[in-house]
Amino acid sequence: MKTTTLGLALALPLTAGAALADGHGCGEVSITEMNWASSAVVTAVSKFLMEQGYGCTVNSIPSSTNPAITSVAETGEPDILTELWVNAAPVYDRLAAEGKVEPLTEVLSDGGIEGWWVPTYVVEANPEAATLEGILANPELVGNRFHQCPDGWACKTVNMNNLAAAGTEAAGIETFVHGSGETMATSIAAAFENEEPWFGYYWAPTSVLGKYPMTLVDVGEFDAEAHTCNALDPCPDPALSAYPRGKVLTVVTADFRDNNPEVTELMRNVSFTNAQMGEVLAWQEDNSASAEEAAVYFLTNYKDVWPNWLNDDAREKLAAIIQ
Repeated sequence: MKTTTLGLALALPLTAGAALADGHGCGEVSITEMNWASSAVVTAVSKFLMEQGYGCTVNSIPSSTNPAITSVAETGEPDILTELWVNAAPVYDRLAAEGKVEPLTEVLSDGGIEGWWVPTYVVEANPEAATLEGILANPELVGNRFHQCPDGWACKTVNMNNLAAAGTEAAGIETFVHGSGETMATSIAAAFENEEPWFGYYWAPTSVLGKYPMTLVDVGEFDAEAHTCNALDPCPDPALSAYPRGKVLTVVTADFRDNNPEVTELMRNVSFTNAQMGEVLAWQEDNSASAEEAAVYFLTNYKDVWPNWLNDDAREKLAAIIQ
């Protein structure tokens, strides 16, 4: 499969010139490529659709959340910011209120999901493990261990305060602090290989949750005040709260929106479920594939999804490329 997609990926740039040669190109477009895997895939898919369907010349700008939104505030570029996690971008609200940017869509339609997880096979065998209450009453179901974020990650502080509020230590659950994100992922893979318990923090969409079926533990409702305090070290009064659902947007500058209505409409439609993105990221990891190859994998395997994002002219052009 990787050989097929690689060959197609290499062939794609040959058709972009043809799209521009007919005089209907949309011109130059700058779009962010944030420095994490799912964002790189979103950008690669969007770039392909804009170039092959709409005749754009697309420049991918490597960036991350705050540098990207700051660049827009100061220079008006890039034109399109995709997979912008707005809860981590305080400048965004001001720019949106001033009308300098417009949110087009939730590019991750399920939102960014953080929380505490257990393998689904544990829940199938022991339904009580789906809730924190059940885990606290039966800590052996999760191996009497909580897998904690590495030092320096914001989630470590939030988890620390939530764990204190929940009383996990008193219930007999030790906290194991991982040295890196890689060891966290490896511990999940090892648990699944041996069908052993696992309980800890993770987030979606990721290749790990795309590959390994996990159940989000019900810890109760999200409490904004408690979550704000739990992010502090120290929090004077830790209280249990679920993580908030992260809003993850594609955002466009007002100038680009006004000058490129067709491409803007396309980007309103580009949206992935966490299941879709997780499956693509799992394939990418298993095949040591690039973001471009993962994008082609998505385009060749989700033909019931992305054609609905396009206008008629672009759909016709792309039908001739991807059979």
